[in-house]
Amino acid sequence: MIIRPQPKSWELLFIHQGSIIGNVIGKIVFFTGFAICLQLIHHFIQPLPDVSITAMGVFGIALSLFLGFRNNAAYDRWWEARQLWGQIIADSRAAGIEVNTYLSQAQARRYWMGYLQMFLYFHRQQLRGEALDSHPQGWCDPQACQRMLEAVNPAAAALQQAGEYLNRLHTAGELDDFGRLTLARRLAAFAYAQAGNERIASTPLPFVYSLLVRRTTYLYCLLLPFALTGEVGWFSPLIAAVVAYVFFGLQAVTNELEHPFADVKNALPLCAITRTAENAILEALGEPARPAIEARDFVLS
Repeated sequence: MIIRPQPKSWELLFIHQGSIIGNVIGKIVFFTGFAICLQLIHHFIQPLPDVSITAMGVFGIALSLFLGFRNNAAYDRWWEARQLWGQIIADSRAAGIEVNTYLSQAQARRYWMGYLQMFLYFHRQQLRGEALDSHPQGWCDPQACQRMLEAVNPAAAALQQAGEYLNRLHTAGELDDFGRLTLARRLAAFAYAQAGNERIASTPLPFVYSLLVRRTTYLYCLLLPFALTGEVGWFSPLIAAVVAYVFFGLQAVTNELEHPFADVKNALPLCAITRTAENAILEALGEPARPAIEARDFVLS
């Protein structure tokens, strides 16, 4: 995620970080060069057939509607993912309060909250497609880690083992009925948030939307110079460049927002969010919090 102060007006022209220009510069150069070639042909060799600028305007409005719809759909996915991770942070803090309320033994509290730490690590790594760390930083029971790693879904296995541990504490008389019910409901809240994140990660926007928008954008940018050569003359390459930047830039932004868990500049900063949730757990246990992850070159990972 890009984290930076609001830039001044003159700085907007020189900001590269997060501007998406690097993703679309090739397309901008291509369509600008294409417009220049058409203008040279039209001026020095053979007048080109005119394409109605009015028709291109209607075409552009329709394309803008398609782009706006897809961009809104992608942002909804990004925002829902952020809400789910915000809920995970809230549940981590609530779990710390509840475990201190219902469990009197410090070792039992540390052991149970350790399962939540494992859940945070495994869930983040699964969403990002990273290799699962068998010894994540913080609490680690080697046997418990191994059982989680052998499961189909290690993050879900961490929550399952946390529930089983509650049952053992209840059987041993260290946790009453109400405490077990309260902590079990907290585990269910983590599971609901996990399922929501996995749904977003495994269900992209329908491919037909992407296909339609990409085809239409290329077609529009190819036809636009034919409508501009006779209307604006040598300004047509400049207009073609601006149009290509706007349309293909929106596509590039939408592609990143569509995948909120990817390790890209405009996705969610899962490492920073996970660290916040983990620190809530550590502080609840009376242990020192780990340093918050800071943005580097205005990018928070």
